[in-house]
Amino acid sequence: MKNIITNILAKNIVHRRYLLVACLVFIQALNTDVFAKSDKENLLEELHKTVLQKKTYEQKKLQQINVLKSKLANQSLPLTEQFELCNKLFEEYKTFQYDAAFSYALKLRDIAKKLQDPVKVNYAKLQLSFTLLSSGMYKESLDSLNSVALQKMPDYILIEYYVLMSRCNYELAAYNDTPYYAEQYNKRGNVYSDSATALMSKNDLQYYFVKGIRELKERKYQEAEHDFKLILDKFNPNFHDYAMVASSLASVYLEGDGNRETATNLMIQAAIADIKSSTKEGVALAYVADLLYQQKHDDKAYHLIKEALNDASFYGAKLRLKHVSGILPVIEGNRLSTVEDQKNRLFIFTSIVSILSLIVIIFAFIIFKQLKKLKVVGTEINETNLKLQTANHLLQTTNQVLQVKNNELQEANKIKEEYIGYSFNMYADYLDKLEKIKRSIEKKLVTKSLEGIGQVLDSINMKKEREALYISFDKIFIKLFPNFVPAFNSFFKDQDKYVFQADQPLDLDVRIFALIRIGISDHEQIAKILEYSVRTIYNHKTKVKSKSILSNDEFEKKIMEIKAFELSSDTSLT
Repeated sequence: MKNIITNILAKNIVHRRYLLVACLVFIQALNTDVFAKSDKENLLEELHKTVLQKKTYEQKKLQQINVLKSKLANQSLPLTEQFELCNKLFEEYKTFQYDAAFSYALKLRDIAKKLQDPVKVNYAKLQLSFTLLSSGMYKESLDSLNSVALQKMPDYILIEYYVLMSRCNYELAAYNDTPYYAEQYNKRGNVYSDSATALMSKNDLQYYFVKGIRELKERKYQEAEHDFKLILDKFNPNFHDYAMVASSLASVYLEGDGNRETATNLMIQAAIADIKSSTKEGVALAYVADLLYQQKHDDKAYHLIKEALNDASFYGAKLRLKHVSGILPVIEGNRLSTVEDQKNRLFIFTSIVSILSLIVIIFAFIIFKQLKKLKVVGTEINETNLKLQTANHLLQTTNQVLQVKNNELQEANKIKEEYIGYSFNMYADYLDKLEKIKRSIEKKLVTKSLEGIGQVLDSINMKKEREALYISFDKIFIKLFPNFVPAFNSFFKDQDKYVFQADQPLDLDVRIFALIRIGISDHEQIAKILEYSVRTIYNHKTKVKSKSILSNDEFEKKIMEIKAFELSSDTSLT
C-alpha cells in the first residue's frame, strides 16, 4: 500500500513540475528577445549615461563662469581686461543661456564704445547678432548686422559677418518654408558663404564647415559629405564643433540617400557632444527623439524629447522652445496608445495565472480523491495531509494574485481613459490658442504693425495659463481619486484637517502629495511643475508630516495606498 501511494504521488509531482516549467518557459518567451546589440543601441546607451551625467557637465561649466565673474567683479580693472573677461563670459553663455549671453553682448558693446575702438565695437555687434539669431529674432539680428561698418576691418571681423549673414538667410529660408522666398534667401546665403570662404584658410575647420553647409543647401550631397567627414577625420573638433558637424552630416544622409540608420547614429553622437559641452541652444536631442519616434521607439523618444524641452526652457529662446514643443505632443500622444498594449499584456498574464490556478485546483482534487480511496495510517496520512495543505495554500495565494492583478487592470484602464481625454483636450486647447496667436501675428506682419505684435505677445498671461493648468490637474485628479481629500484628512487631528469649498482647487500642501500619489516623487521635478524652489517643496512636505498623527514613513505609505476609485463587488475572485 505504501509503495502504491508513493508511486502515485511521485508521478503527480513529476508531471506538475514539467507543466510548471513549460508555463514558466512560455511566460519568459513573451518577454525575451535575444539579439546582438546594434551600433545605434550602443550609442543610445551612451546617450542615456551622458544624460544622467548632465548635471556634472553643467556644474563644471558654472564653475568656469563663476571664476570669470569673480575676476570681472574687480572694478579697478582696465577697460581692455574688462572687455576680454566679458567676451569670455559671453563665449561661455552663448550656447548655454540666452538671457545671460544677451546681457554680456550688450556689456561688450558698451565697453567697446568707451574704448572708442571701431574693431571692438563691430566685434561686439557681431556677438550680439549671434545671440539674436540663435533666439530666432531674425529682424533684430539683421538690424544689428546691417549696423556693422565693414570698411577697414580685419579679415576675422569680415569672416564672422559673412558667416552670420549666410546663416541668417539660410535659417530664414527654412523658417519661411515658401519655395519662392526660400529660394531667394538661400541664394543670398550662398553669396555670403562664398564671401566668407574667400577670406578663410583651407587649413581652418570653419572653411570646410561653411563650404559644406553651402553644398548641403545646393543639394550637392556627395561634396557636403566629403567636407563634413574631412572635419571629423582631420581637425579633431571640440565637443561643440563636433555636434554641429555631426548633425549637419546627418542632414546630408537624411536629405540625400535617406540613410536613416546612419543619420540617427550621427545625430545621437551630436546630442552626446552637446550635453558634454553643456550646449542648451542645440536641437540635436530633439531631432534624435523625432527620428526614434519615426522608427517606433516611442518610449525612448518620449524621455529624450522631455530632456530637449528642459534644455530649451533653460536656454530661454522662444524659437527653440516652440520647435521642441511642437514635437512633444505628437510623441506623447502616440505613447499613450501603448497603454492599450500594456493592458493586453496584463490580460495575457492574468489569463496564464488563471490557467495555473485551474491546474492547481485539478491537482488538488486528484490528490484529495486519491487520498480518500487510500487508507493509510501514521506517517503516510500526515505526509498526504501536508501536501494537501500546501496545494490549498498555493491555491489561496494564486487567487490573491488574481485579485490584485484584476484590481490593477481595472484601475489602469480607468486612469488611461481619463488621462487620454484630459491630455488631448489640453493639447487641443493649446493648439487653438497657438493658432489664434499665429493668425494675429501674421495679420500684424502683413500690416507691418510691430507694436501690435508686442501687444499680442503681452496678451499671453503665462501665470493665468499655469493657474488654469493647476485647476485642470486638480479636477482630473479628484475625478480619478474621489476619496483622496477625505482619506488625506483622516491622517490629521480635527483642528489640523484641510477644509475645501466645492469649487476650490487643491492647495499647495495637498497638491504636492497628489503629485506623489500619481508617481512624481522627485522634489526637483515637483518644484519645476509647481514653480517653487526645491527647499519650499521640502519645507511644505515636512510641515504637513509634522502635523500628521502618523509617522513620516507611514504617512507616504498611506498616501500611496489611497485607491483611484472604488472597486465594485463583482470584481472579487474569492
